[in-house]
Amino acid sequence: MGALSKLQVAFKKYPLLRGMASYAIIWPISSLIQQSFEGKNIDTYDWWRCARYGLYGSCYVAPTLYSWLTVANVMWPGNTIKAGLIKTLVETLTYTPFAMCSFYFGMSLLEMKPFHEALAEVNAKFLPTYKVGATVWPAVAMINFCVIPPRNRVPFISICSLIWTCFLAYMKQMDKEKVIKESPVQLLKIL
Repeated sequence: MGALSKLQVAFKKYPLLRGMASYAIIWPISSLIQQSFEGKNIDTYDWWRCARYGLYGSCYVAPTLYSWLTVANVMWPGNTIKAGLIKTLVETLTYTPFAMCSFYFGMSLLEMKPFHEALAEVNAKFLPTYKVGATVWPAVAMINFCVIPPRNRVPFISICSLIWTCFLAYMKQMDKEKVIKESPVQLLKIL
């Protein structure tokens, strides 16, 4: 059995690995896209920033998302509209705030910022980011819960998150003071 077929078997047997692999690729790509919008190029990209995005996306986001999707599927089985609405509502009110706070806090710590700076970044950026996310992600979640088979939900969300992660990378690079001045409508135009 070749390496590729062993990988396919592992991805089928352990769907979390497929999610981790997709996030390990998509999140650094999102960072590169965002850095390109900053005017950087192959010679000036911050490769350590890309590495942080890959590490965070694959080792934290994918497992927490996989866990949330597994719990949601057990608590509200099926892919009916009713189950999708319940999962979407619960996700928007629980997992989404958790994920956004974790992103700003965790990425700040990976940047070696002190605890109080990581907390200040969460305080400044969470609410504007959440407002934008609440306008985008419920529709994606409904599609995910009602159309996509459970084994493909993490990879589907990781593909959808390419654009979203570009937005998160943009927000991450913004000064805290500028974020507070921007309205959610202005931030949504970036997407």
